[in-house]
Amino acid sequence: MRRTANVMQNLDMYLKLMKNADYILLHFTDILGALKGRTIPMEEAENAFAEGIGFDGSSIMGGVGIEESDMLLKADPSTFTVFPYYFYDKGVVSFICNIYNPDGEPFEGDPRLICQKAMEKITREGYKPSAAAELEFYLVQKDVKGEVNPVENHIVDKQRYFDIAPGRDTTEAYRMDLSNVLSIMGINVERMHHEVGSAQNEITFTYSDPKTTSDNIIRYKFAAKAVADKKYGWIATFMPKPWFGKPGNGMHVHLGLFNAKTEENIFYDQKGYAHISQKCRYFIGGILEHAKALCAIVAPTINSYKRLVPGYEAPVYVTWSKRNRSALIRVPEYFPGKEAEARIEFRCPDPLCNPYLAYSVIFEAGLDGIKNKIEPGDPVDVNVYHLSEAERKKLGIKVLPASLKEALEEWKSDEICVQALGKRIAETYRELKVQEWKEYEPEVPKNKNEVTSWELQKYLYA
Repeated sequence: MRRTANVMQNLDMYLKLMKNADYILLHFTDILGALKGRTIPMEEAENAFAEGIGFDGSSIMGGVGIEESDMLLKADPSTFTVFPYYFYDKGVVSFICNIYNPDGEPFEGDPRLICQKAMEKITREGYKPSAAAELEFYLVQKDVKGEVNPVENHIVDKQRYFDIAPGRDTTEAYRMDLSNVLSIMGINVERMHHEVGSAQNEITFTYSDPKTTSDNIIRYKFAAKAVADKKYGWIATFMPKPWFGKPGNGMHVHLGLFNAKTEENIFYDQKGYAHISQKCRYFIGGILEHAKALCAIVAPTINSYKRLVPGYEAPVYVTWSKRNRSALIRVPEYFPGKEAEARIEFRCPDPLCNPYLAYSVIFEAGLDGIKNKIEPGDPVDVNVYHLSEAERKKLGIKVLPASLKEALEEWKSDEICVQALGKRIAETYRELKVQEWKEYEPEVPKNKNEVTSWELQKYLYA
């Protein structure tokens, strides 16, 4: 009864906010991170909050069997957002949903629930996690048929990192438009810039708890694509490596850990290397220890490993350092001595990962490092790409998997992903990725770093 009263109170509040809306989008992600959802008219708003909106769970990647296909979407009131009118030429609002079984129990395969449970586990251990992400993407023009032909390289500008000249950088106005949209949607933008690649972009938003940051990542990608398409007639692609020889799209994740009671930054130590604590070093050690297995989640596609090659800023070697962007884990030093800013940056994830699962497994690995006091070894403060193979061997530097197939093999000898996701979900995810590799295997080119038409078809619009 009390729950119903709370639902109705929330409904009254949101109905007022939605008075000019025509439709509601109910969003969620499948196990691989693809955005899914249903559209309902405003008249169905009460059901979206109270009873839920039904859908066929057997048709969703990582869902349920056909014999138990009925599932429910329930809107999370805290995720309410409004889209600009020009997205649909209608008044449209949105909620991110939680997934339930017909009996009202949460669906254990819901990636958002998996992330929530992972963070609750961390909280029970006395910690408060924080997370941020830097997602890169390319803007590409459509051809006369309204499609993208990457072979012809229809990139919308030829500028480079931090270029901002009016009349030359055609993407600056786009970034401002996207920033405005994100602000309307309740996502606080910190900064934006032209990335290293031609027409490659990055907009950074403020950190939050991992579940909220994951929500923001999903909506950031949605908004970036919608603004590009509806206002400019472009395609925004988050594909990790759309073109051979050009910089790839990364999703560098920033991780922090605080005392759940005192809000003290667990990672900070004024006297430590790069102002980080011994617990932070153990956390880094845990991620490095499990890095190869983590790749199956954080670099989850065939194309991901076309990005993770030497010669670019994407990391290949399992090392850590301060400031050094050739390291897998970097300790930022923008604000030395400022306690709240102490954090680490994990650099191999890319934008096609499911962020809910990615943060779950990354924090599981880091906490395993703290529990078992896993030392990360000495930091490597030189450009790792400039070291010879003999020098890297002498330093004991390991290499990340060179393919999705290798990453899945590493998964088999490391239980960290199973611990974070649960056995059933971990097995389902792995089976889907094994199948993805089997589909690709006949297409493997002689030059393993070549981007194939199979990849472009599968990932360009993902």
